[in-house]
Formats: sequence, C-alpha cells, structure tokens
Amino acid sequence: MLIDWQKVGGLLPVVVQEHSTKEVLMLAYMNKEALDLTLSSGLAHYFSRTKNRIWQKGESSGYTQEVQGIRLDCDGDTLLLLVKQNGVACHTGRKSCFFRDLSSGESISKPSIKTDEIYGVVDALYHTILEKKSADPSKSWSAKLLNSDDNVILKKVIEEAGEFSFAYKDDDHKEIVYEAADLLYHTLVALAKKQISPDLVRQELRRRTAQSGIEEKNSRSK
Repeated sequence: MLIDWQKVGGLLPVVVQEHSTKEVLMLAYMNKEALDLTLSSGLAHYFSRTKNRIWQKGESSGYTQEVQGIRLDCDGDTLLLLVKQNGVACHTGRKSCFFRDLSSGESISKPSIKTDEIYGVVDALYHTILEKKSADPSKSWSAKLLNSDDNVILKKVIEEAGEFSFAYKDDDHKEIVYEAADLLYHTLVALAKKQISPDLVRQELRRRTAQSGIEEKNSRSK
C-alpha cells in the first residue's frame, strides 16, 4: 500500500469532506484496521485516541458517513475522505466540527440537533464541559474548575462524595439523586481535566462483567 504507516506512527490523519458540497466536516485518525474496515464496509471507521479503540462514525448517533472516495496526499501520510454525511458530523450537533472563530472564540453556527438525545446525557455533558475550558471562568463554573489547580477539583469531588453519603444515610431519595448528579458532574470535570473519555470507564465496566467482583478485586492486588 502507498501509505507510509511508519512515518505516521500507525495513526493516519484523515480530513473528512462532504462529497457534494466540499464542506470540510472533521479531522480524525485511522489505523490500518480502521482503514481496512472502511474499505470493506463502505462506511467510515476511525481510531479514537481518547477512547483508545476503533469506532464506526455514527455508531451511537446513527449519523453515518458513506464513503464516496478516498484520496492520498503526495507524502503518503494523510487521507482525504469524501463522504455522504447522514445527519451531522460533529458531536456538538453541528454539521461541521469547524464552527469556532479563532480570533473571538465565538461559534459561527448553531447546533441543529440536541446531542443528549443522540449520545446520552453523560457523553453530551462531558463534551460540553470540554468546550467550556476556553469560556470565561467568571461566567462558567466548568471553566473555573478546568482552569484551576487539580486540588480544587479533587476537593469538590470529595465534598460531593461526602454530601452524597450524608443524603444516603438520611435515606432521602430526592437528595440522593441530587447529590449523585453533583458527584457525577464533578467526576466528569476531573476526567475532562485529564482528557479521559467516559467511554474508557464504560470499557472498564464491560471488562469487569466478564469476571466476578471478587475475582476482579483480587486481580488488582497481584
């Protein structure tokens, strides 16, 4: 194959373009397996560096990319993927991932779909938290936390865990739910600060379902 896999370190940058309008939709990465799956299925597959796994575009949302053509650049280290985009390409609910003006930081387009209806509220909240990193800390609690010292975030996680525990001890179901939501939010902020996707947590939970809880606990002590 003409691709210089060694040069790209096993991960090939892929520029994705709408076939009919030529609008640039997103930038992603493929390893050899993802490219093989793309070629064999006709649907775009990528390797997620944050999820550390191969994923088919639209596997959660249903907004798939039908491949219309693939172009390789002159250096053999970047692909241009021409696709028919079904629905939107961006996890924010926008058609393209390129919607923010560099100078002002303002969005030049609005979401056309509600992301929590597609990706689930946890994933949607996580990505919203990530987007808030560049926001004004005086106006965004997420931005304030993300731009603060790690100890500030950890203090909030411990504080919310304590409040959840007190609500549990009081057997107050409404407060248990409320404090669990606070704890989950601040945990997601901590994950976002370390660029750790909630999908990795789901993968770990799926791994654990293959063995008993006692076996899993014992494996960590070895």
